[in-house]
Amino acid sequence: MSGGYDLVIRAPRVITADGEVAWAIGIRDGIITAIDPLEQAATPGATRVVRLGDDEVLMPGLVDTHVHINEPGRTAWEGFRSATRAAGAGGVTTVVDMPLNSIPPTCTVDALELKRTSADGQCFVDVGFFGGAVPENANDLRGLHDAGVLGFKCFLLPPGVEEFGHLGPDELEAAMRVVESFGAVMVIHAEDPTAIEDAPVARGRAYSAFLASRPRTAENLAVARVIEVARRTGCRVHVVHLSSAEALPAIAVARREGVALTVETCPHYLTFAAEEIADGATAFKCCPPIREADNREALWTGLADGAIDIVVSDHSPCTPDLKRLDSGDFGVAWGGIASVQLGLPAIWTEARRRGHTLAEVAQWMAERPAAFAGLPSKGSIAVGRDADFCVFAPDDSFVVDVEQLFHKSPVTPYAGRELTGRVRATWLRGNDITTDIENDAEPHGRLLTRGDA
Repeated sequence: MSGGYDLVIRAPRVITADGEVAWAIGIRDGIITAIDPLEQAATPGATRVVRLGDDEVLMPGLVDTHVHINEPGRTAWEGFRSATRAAGAGGVTTVVDMPLNSIPPTCTVDALELKRTSADGQCFVDVGFFGGAVPENANDLRGLHDAGVLGFKCFLLPPGVEEFGHLGPDELEAAMRVVESFGAVMVIHAEDPTAIEDAPVARGRAYSAFLASRPRTAENLAVARVIEVARRTGCRVHVVHLSSAEALPAIAVARREGVALTVETCPHYLTFAAEEIADGATAFKCCPPIREADNREALWTGLADGAIDIVVSDHSPCTPDLKRLDSGDFGVAWGGIASVQLGLPAIWTEARRRGHTLAEVAQWMAERPAAFAGLPSKGSIAVGRDADFCVFAPDDSFVVDVEQLFHKSPVTPYAGRELTGRVRATWLRGNDITTDIENDAEPHGRLLTRGDA
């Protein structure tokens, strides 16, 4: 190292694409500018030198591309300040905001600018935005793309908020042709509305009844339809929050045939199992639902063999009353899980049980999400990347206390669960933001646009 660094981090355990190594990392102006083997690296002229302990691992800052921040309009549910504070506390240094459930949804350039104005000065971590694709905004998609959204989110069935419409089969194909024309990605909530209409109606406290109302068939049919439209249009597509492992064979075949398809799943589908969810426990309600233990294990297999690309939170909180904790009625409770602060320890707890490494976790939760979202400065520890880091203690266990969570709603299915792995510090562009997060001090996150380097 030649010296003149703002910061040098000396870490005996650094997670890279090739595994765990001992490195000294030189940082200047928030960018990683040098990496040397730890035993060979001197640190002349460094303004600050930080040495990590032997029980700490330096990971790239996580990139969570599925977060519902809800501001403006439903800011009582969640907001930029609270969501990004929680994300930073969980080692997440970049989030991508979904175009709903804010009011207005991010379906026009004006709505995007309103959202940016709401976010400005409130974000503890960096924030990008998806635009929405709805029946009435085909003429707005190019403008949103040019304004810097990272892709477009659509639903194949009603999403539960009336201001964000869903796309029918013809509308989906038309929107995907528009999106393909300028090389963007269509991000799709894939459940078939007819299959759900034909299923039993969810009502009451029984989780089994709710599960039956969102059958695997609904996802399987919708994924198959998305694949066929992607074949016809050439549009790059991304299936969000996959919960049905039965869709994985079709996904694998489509990829072998050259369909530009990526897939995500979420910590709750990889952690919980339907058989373990008590009746009335509406904190567990999400759509698509948490399925049986055999399905969970098949999702882990799909993640291991590459059929599933990334793991992101689908952080979707609401006010506690909307979870209907008093009645425990799954038919009327809001479907969404708040977990952006807990994704890394939740996944690591389950991954290590199955023999996976932190290098794999970093690929699932940092490197590949950054690549999917088109954020080349994020997601890995390499020269030229942003100096975004998560200092993680992989052997440090804790019990989830909702009083220690920073998102607005204290409701989460992880409450009281023991997890392994604790985030000890989070760095954003070479600045340790841990104390700022803990003290709710002035945030310094940036608003990102497509292609930000």
